[in-house]
Amino acid sequence: MATVSELKSVLKETLEKRGVLGQLKARIRAEVFSALDDQSEPRPPLSHENLLINELIREYLEFNKYKYTASVLSAEAGQPEIPLDRQFLVNELNVIEDSSTKTV
Repeated sequence: MATVSELKSVLKETLEKRGVLGQLKARIRAEVFSALDDQSEPRPPLSHENLLINELIREYLEFNKYKYTASVLSAEAGQPEIPLDRQFLVNELNVIEDSSTKTV
């Protein structure tokens, strides 16, 4: 029969392989930031420009598989949970997309 230590090790490896452990850690970090956030001092309103900049940063982070960092950014910055539509960003930033840039 396996020891408790061996079971913990197997469970940790399994959760890491599935990406669940990282997601849990990121969620805990985001919740800690939220709990520590000083609500008595309100954040300045999120301007249209900052919303777009944060969204570009989030897209970069997610493209490079930094999904945990992206989740903390979203929580701290007050970004909408659902990312902005890429076509909306293209239009707002006057970007001309071609077949090579659509995958980036």
